[in-house]
Amino acid sequence: MASSQTTSTTIRIATFNLESLDEPPRGRASLESRINALRPQLVRLHADVLCLQEVNGQRDGKGEARTLSALDQVLKGTVYETYRRVATKSPSGRGVRDRHNLVILTRFPITATDEVWNHLVEPPLYRCQTSDPAQDTPQPVHWDRPMLYADLDLGDGRNMVVVNVHLRAPRAAFISGQKKDRHNWKTMAGWAEGFFLATVKAAGQALEVRAFLDRLFDLDENALVAVVGDFNSSDGQAPVRIILGDEDDAGSGELAPRMLLAAERSLPESQRFSVIHRGRPHMADHILLSRQLMGWLHHVECHNEGLHDEVSSPAAVPDAPESYHAPVMCELNKGFAPTALP
Repeated sequence: MASSQTTSTTIRIATFNLESLDEPPRGRASLESRINALRPQLVRLHADVLCLQEVNGQRDGKGEARTLSALDQVLKGTVYETYRRVATKSPSGRGVRDRHNLVILTRFPITATDEVWNHLVEPPLYRCQTSDPAQDTPQPVHWDRPMLYADLDLGDGRNMVVVNVHLRAPRAAFISGQKKDRHNWKTMAGWAEGFFLATVKAAGQALEVRAFLDRLFDLDENALVAVVGDFNSSDGQAPVRIILGDEDDAGSGELAPRMLLAAERSLPESQRFSVIHRGRPHMADHILLSRQLMGWLHHVECHNEGLHDEVSSPAAVPDAPESYHAPVMCELNKGFAPTALP
């Protein structure tokens, strides 16, 4: 596709977890009701680059490759319908994944894209202490899902790399023989070990993102990079800290050009939340920018006005159509090239 040029100097980057967008019978609500809830939120973002999480795949028939038909129906009639698109792929190589695809939509030409899943960081080996039956040997701890990146042509000879992530939630991972059913554990020790493994998975995903970033910065310390998505953690917790790579943590000013900065820190603290969990608001969804991109930052929004509690609300309204994540958007002004900086 030919490179499209635009006279606009602004770039709006947004992230939104659509909460297992799907068609019946797997969808928790009718697709029509989900469209009515989600489409206005997407339109409001006016995004030039839109990163989505938890987009499930659908089949037209048995044996057919899965597509993003539910997403297509949500986007119908919006500007995003015409955007270029990349998404995570099924491990089989046919179509998209069954559940929780990552999707990047953009008006900019995409010059390169790929997903990274235990490619830069080998899965650590661990032998569960509480599993029943007992594990004889350590087993690899694989991440639950990949990260997805796209290299975008911004025009004027400049490119921006956008990384879409969905890190493991802080919910205990499965331990053989330690659960009564889907929600209840047999022993506290089993739950604790499952929670430990979930923490390892989230930190491992973050480490792989940081390894990918360092490869970019090895090529160009002025690289324009945005890491966005559902991190399932605040910016003070380990997964986000690993990706940010603060110079205070490394104890080296020489590494400062490799830092990322959280765009949402410019929001008032009272507005800085994208999820409400058991009555407590916190920022689980982030837009992390390289220092050069942070110089372009003009405006940040978190559309959390209608947000409901992700724990209590599903129990009260099991077929609620909305997402329990708020969309987050930042607007950049690309009027200055990195080479023009002192």
